[in-house]
Amino acid sequence: MAKVKFTKNELKNQRDALARYERFLPTLRLKKEQLQGEVRRVTLALRDTRSKMDELEDSIRPWIALFDDPYDLEPFAAVERVEVSTVNIVGVNLPVLDKIVFARDLPDMHDSPAWADEAVHALRTQVELELWERNLTEQRAVLAEELRTTTQRVNLFEKIKIPETLDNIRRIRIFLGDQQTAAVARAKLTKRKTSEQWRSA
Repeated sequence: MAKVKFTKNELKNQRDALARYERFLPTLRLKKEQLQGEVRRVTLALRDTRSKMDELEDSIRPWIALFDDPYDLEPFAAVERVEVSTVNIVGVNLPVLDKIVFARDLPDMHDSPAWADEAVHALRTQVELELWERNLTEQRAVLAEELRTTTQRVNLFEKIKIPETLDNIRRIRIFLGDQQTAAVARAKLTKRKTSEQWRSA
């Protein structure tokens, strides 16, 4: 805690600081609430994505043995590029998965087994879901870090800065009040001495 000067200027500075803190605190609280909402939204989306991954795995389990076939499906599920943009949500820049481009088109129906088309779709869906999961995990981490920082700021204002400033204002006002009372007492004493000197002269 910084040393406080017991002057009228310091009292004004402390009042100005208190006004600033009280003006910014509602904004920080609102940002905290919005960040909590976004973290919940991303967490639900992540849970939904993981659920879809489990459903996909369950749906391909009956014909997974076909992947032992010598026909190679990996090149059809290889990702050529992933396009990611940045979106500002609640003052936080979040990476958003825009587009996934696969390296090759679907296999030719004449040169591939009958099940290959469905298998490639399943593989691509799995790759897409894994990329979505990674993106949502990254979003949640960024949001959680910003939420932590904002919560620290709210706590700093609520629990330290505002009470400290109120205490400083109280102490300065008491000191200035005591000074004023002492000045009045000195003035009365001086007046009494002066009037006694005039009477005695």
